[in-house]
Amino acid sequence: MNTIKILLILFIISFLNANEIMPTKTLNISAGATDLVINDNKLFVSTSAGVINIFSLKDFKLISSITIPQIKNFMGEISNSKIYSIDVLNNKVLILSQGKKGARKIDIFENGKLRNIISDTKHLFIARAKFINDEEIVFSLLSNELLLYNMNKKKIIYDKQISQSRFSYFALSENKKDILIADESGNLKLCDVRTGNLLKTYTGQNLDNVFQIDYKNSKIITAAQDRRAVFYSKNDTYYKESNFLIYSCALNSNGKLAAYSSNENNDVTIFDTLLKKDLYQLKENRMTLTKILFINDNGILVASDDNKINYYKIKE
Repeated sequence: MNTIKILLILFIISFLNANEIMPTKTLNISAGATDLVINDNKLFVSTSAGVINIFSLKDFKLISSITIPQIKNFMGEISNSKIYSIDVLNNKVLILSQGKKGARKIDIFENGKLRNIISDTKHLFIARAKFINDEEIVFSLLSNELLLYNMNKKKIIYDKQISQSRFSYFALSENKKDILIADESGNLKLCDVRTGNLLKTYTGQNLDNVFQIDYKNSKIITAAQDRRAVFYSKNDTYYKESNFLIYSCALNSNGKLAAYSSNENNDVTIFDTLLKKDLYQLKENRMTLTKILFINDNGILVASDDNKINYYKIKE
């Protein structure tokens, strides 16, 4: 009888461990990752050291790098310009980075040259910026103002105060018509990109600062300070709990799979959003996570404050 019990315990342990996945490949980058973007079969990785590393998605080999000029910090010392977010459209790279004396600036890198769009002399504390089209970008300030800016006309189309809570993160819909905004209140605001007008508010699920969100196929996942990863869809809303702060999250393209940083070891749990079932746990992430990105339904990238990005193959 004891032998049977031992065999049963071993079977259960082996079954649980079967869903633990180690990295298939590790990419070396210049410093801790701050943002990841996929465009034209390339992976663009921005870093805290003012460098964007560009990899081929076919073999994850480094193709090239973009380096932002160094700046003078508050102490008057020369330092690297931390990059906060990037975006890519039609061979142009949109770069939000640290400017002089704590202000921030937006540049576009194209044809080997860096062109300034928003100067740090405007003293704007920009938190995140993305392309809307070839002429327009949208960006948020830490004060939770949302701005639409026409680059050709050098004109602000609108400047909307979304709420009085400090801004955390935003995500655009696939067609870039809607923008979902998260802040320290825990509430989510869905706004119209063309007007900045509020379309919908999601409340009552996250009770504290939402660090990050993803928004795909009308589905939402959050990563928050209250240790909840909330999933929203038209038919259901529920949350997954962690024993540690949840810093990062992601959805696959159709929103059927979700991922979130799920414990103090920086492991990532992937679950089926319809069945609410945990499927995989991604291991060996050494530092606090900054970005999770599904390449497709079979592969996922996990970035952190470490100078390495882990790639996991989650299905055979």
